[in-house]
Amino acid sequence: MTERRGLGLWLRERPRWIQLSLVPTGLLLWWGLAGVVWHAVSGHTWGDAMTLMATVGVSTTAGQWAAMVIDQMTGHLAALEDALNFAVLPSARRPVALALAGASTLAAWQAVDSGAIERAWRHYETAKSAARDAEARMYLAHAMGEQAFVLCAAGRPALGVELVRDAQRSLGQSGSPRLRAWLHATEAELCAHSGMVDDCRRALDKASGCIPDGPEDRDPDMLSIFLNGSHLTRWRGNVLGLLGDAEAVSSLYDALQAMDPTFVRARAGLHTDLAHAHLARAEYDDAQTHLRQARLLASRTGSVRQRRRVDLLSERL
Repeated sequence: MTERRGLGLWLRERPRWIQLSLVPTGLLLWWGLAGVVWHAVSGHTWGDAMTLMATVGVSTTAGQWAAMVIDQMTGHLAALEDALNFAVLPSARRPVALALAGASTLAAWQAVDSGAIERAWRHYETAKSAARDAEARMYLAHAMGEQAFVLCAAGRPALGVELVRDAQRSLGQSGSPRLRAWLHATEAELCAHSGMVDDCRRALDKASGCIPDGPEDRDPDMLSIFLNGSHLTRWRGNVLGLLGDAEAVSSLYDALQAMDPTFVRARAGLHTDLAHAHLARAEYDDAQTHLRQARLLASRTGSVRQRRRVDLLSERL
């Protein structure tokens, strides 16, 4: 009589390479099944099915990675806040407050990207408070500018315009050229969402007038700012796309051709912007092509914000 043995006992008796191969093999089978079902049930092409298979795979990995990053960032912020609370002299408080302002702004943007709007708002408030403590007007203006996007995501773009303009007033002419260009471009995008067409175009012109020449994108005075003429061209195309301007498509394709292919997140946004521009021009086939690329790239980065944009645009097809 043959003895019945469990799967666990059978697995322990197999060579090590078989044990290690079961997990990736199982994941590949799961992704493949998702693609086959998508093709058979919905009638989509095999190309769409392959896109779905890749999306399922990278979404699983990206979700686990994002949770780990959030836990690490939370611990980092808590340590900085504790250090600031126990720092007495201004000479000791300022560098800690500056580090907290930068870290909180980064954590806030990660929260925006993951769709956690309330958590993002709290992080920006911490960043602004720390920037005031450090007497760092550039960090304060940057946090205010990013916080304006939270208001836009919450359906209050006009209030976001007022906040970013307040950031510009608080900064004055003391900020770096890249930061001032970034603030003007931010204002332009929020004006576009608010239907303020003339104000939007004026802000875009101001941004172009501030940005330094050359390919360098890092701001030496504000290390969280990466912006050059090429990036601003892409941003301008995005904003003009929101307005339905015919110039948008040409600007966006120029930016796509010049963009570093390793910038996956930026490419996802650019394909989304192109889809938006083509939709505004009623060019639905082109819009569908770019939405497919944007969905795949957004899933690779785990960006809830980008996927939400893609979903909203897809509803318009």
